[in-house]
Amino acid sequence: MTLDRGRLYSILLIACLAGYIWLYFSITKNFTENKSVEVCLIKHITNVPCPSCGSTRSIISLIKGDLIGALNLNPLGYIIAIIMVVAPTWILTDLFLRSNTLFDFYKKTETFLRKRKYAIPLILLVIINWIWNIIKGL
Repeated sequence: MTLDRGRLYSILLIACLAGYIWLYFSITKNFTENKSVEVCLIKHITNVPCPSCGSTRSIISLIKGDLIGALNLNPLGYIIAIIMVVAPTWILTDLFLRSNTLFDFYKKTETFLRKRKYAIPLILLVIINWIWNIIKGL
């Protein structure tokens, strides 16, 4: 499924907004420390962590300046944090300048990732991260 520009920008902005709200909720209510709220359906149903389990705690560690702690919790936290900072800024810049630089980047990235020689190693990295999450007992 190929997205058009408006739909891609809307999805990214809504996802980032939801992420900001969840981070605020997690930081102010301190739910990530006492684990009283579990939002991962995979872990809740199977008792096995998913590849992204620990991402919220990883981003919170990044916010607090604990770079090693964030990496140990889940390396995907770095990627998610970068997207949450860059995407809204890039979208607003594109809208202000009436350009399509983010959308063009998305289309090129999607084409790039459809190639097996790039997709397979990235899928393997996600699987390795998943195994690491299981071994760590997240």
